[in-house]
Amino acid sequence: MALPRPHRFDVYLAAGGLLGGLLLVGIGLSTRPASDPITLFDGPWPVLVPLVVLAGCELLRRAAPRTALLIGTAGICADVVTQGSLATVLMFTDVIYAAVLYGPLASARRIQWITGLLTVAGTLVPFAVWREPEALLIGVVVGVVAYGPAATGWIVRNHRDAAEAARLRAEQSVLLAEMDRTQAVTAERARMARELHDMVANHLSAIAIHSTAALSIDEPATSREALGVIRENSVAGLAEMRRLIGILRDGDGEPAAVPTLDGLTALVEGARANGLDVTLDACHDGAVPAPVELAAYRIVQESLTNALKHACPGRVTVSLAERDGSLMVEVSSPYGDRDGPRAPGSGAGLVGMRERAALLGGTFRAGPRGVLWTVHATLPVSEGESE
Repeated sequence: MALPRPHRFDVYLAAGGLLGGLLLVGIGLSTRPASDPITLFDGPWPVLVPLVVLAGCELLRRAAPRTALLIGTAGICADVVTQGSLATVLMFTDVIYAAVLYGPLASARRIQWITGLLTVAGTLVPFAVWREPEALLIGVVVGVVAYGPAATGWIVRNHRDAAEAARLRAEQSVLLAEMDRTQAVTAERARMARELHDMVANHLSAIAIHSTAALSIDEPATSREALGVIRENSVAGLAEMRRLIGILRDGDGEPAAVPTLDGLTALVEGARANGLDVTLDACHDGAVPAPVELAAYRIVQESLTNALKHACPGRVTVSLAERDGSLMVEVSSPYGDRDGPRAPGSGAGLVGMRERAALLGGTFRAGPRGVLWTVHATLPVSEGESE
């Protein structure tokens, strides 16, 4: 099995530790004299073996930290029975530090506990055996060489993990903010598309139908009447378009004059002027929230536009009633084959009406019912119903 490639910084550490150890051996500096009882192999040459082993462990400190620690532990034990080298000891402390910092979390915890227990044992056992204060220094040395690097690595690891968690949270916050912004832009675009369609489509449909009638019927009176309707609807359509452009340019959230249920009478009168036979039956008690009023007005407006484009000759009925905390809106028009001019449709009106009802927590359905095409919407008017 091939060993992982060492990190460049680890190569520098290994080279620096090896050269520093060789320099100490060359000038004859060691951690213990040859006369020390635990020095089994005196002289400079035995010191080189653990020195080279620890230098090799430094190469693996980041790539394979547990392997480096196991081999380094054997190397430091070998260094104990020689005259010792300060460079070997320093490299071993770095190997412990790296094992806690870069190794698995479970291993880092175990190293913390093991080095702590060794420090306690190194302090109490020699003192209990020899009963001399100097024996306590063994525990101090073990703590400095083993537990100190492990504790330092654990602290650095915690800070590193906390910084990484903070970075991930920041990235998630940015991502959520971008998602919120995208959703807000999409919702605003959909809202403005509904407003544009509902405000302008009625006038353009009337213009298209009456211009087709004027071109197909060669009667001066009919053409004059159609041109009058075309002019009236074009002027009204331009006014609505200018108002919408002003909203977009100024950044206002709603039109300056939001349509209300009181404006249904004028809306029906305009539909009659465009050639529809419309009756209005509006019965609602008390004040209706502004969003519900706007949705009901737009649903009626779009339904009349669709009747103008697609309905057969006959009566169109608009009814509004408030029951059980909801405003019921229903528009019915004759359904079947139409002989006269017809304006093209894209289906966007039905989509817009369904979206308006859904945004208020209501229901919407549209389709043929016998000889009538019926649009029915239920819009909650109380706060409890709309939640």
